[in-house]
Amino acid sequence: MSQTTNKYAVHCQSCSISRLCLPVMLAEAEVEHLDSIVQRSRPVRKGEHLYSANETFENVFAIRSGSLKSYTLSEDGIEQITGFHLPGEIVGLDAITDHQHPSFAKALETSSICAIPFEKLEVLARQMPGLQQQIFKVMSQEIREDQELMMLLNKKSADERLAAFLINLSQRFARRGLSSAVFHLTMTRSDIGNYLGLAVETVSRLFTKFQQKQLIKVQDKEVTILDIESLSDLAGTSCHFVAKK
Repeated sequence: MSQTTNKYAVHCQSCSISRLCLPVMLAEAEVEHLDSIVQRSRPVRKGEHLYSANETFENVFAIRSGSLKSYTLSEDGIEQITGFHLPGEIVGLDAITDHQHPSFAKALETSSICAIPFEKLEVLARQMPGLQQQIFKVMSQEIREDQELMMLLNKKSADERLAAFLINLSQRFARRGLSSAVFHLTMTRSDIGNYLGLAVETVSRLFTKFQQKQLIKVQDKEVTILDIESLSDLAGTSCHFVAKK
């Protein structure tokens, strides 16, 4: 990813998702240091790869806008989706250990990305305790989300899996200050089925079923959660927030 031109210049100090990203715990002068190493290039178009499996690890990436999916390929070329990623989230951390990316990251829609060279980030982190603490927090969040995925896939029924998936998205949008009750699904039904271990026909049937039970309303790719408490109960999760319109 090449260094930004003025056309794509957006600085950490003025970024709308900075509170969700690495600068959240930094003083203004420290944010300026971090901003100096961040690389911003043209948006990644829908269907383009941000990185591919086995590529040499150089950067971690912060999603400024848009969304991505991460996936792996089996030996016979079968895709397994491992996650969906939203603005303010960091991707590429799973490459730190082996210094190469173990998975692919593809844009689900046109997405603006900040590339942060990891070697330079390590140097800054040693100089800035706040940055180091935030990196640990981001990595801890990724571990927790991996654990949540395992719990999700261990749900007994297809109904529980889809309900848990929608609740998870709702909570993540809420953390971004966005509506937790009305949101756009950038992933396809096939992608959702792949992620949840369900046939695409099952996913479509469940969306219809949830609408009939008035748990949600679906119009094209826009989902409106009508009954957050019942959906949470079905998912087997606690509802700690009120859905924000």
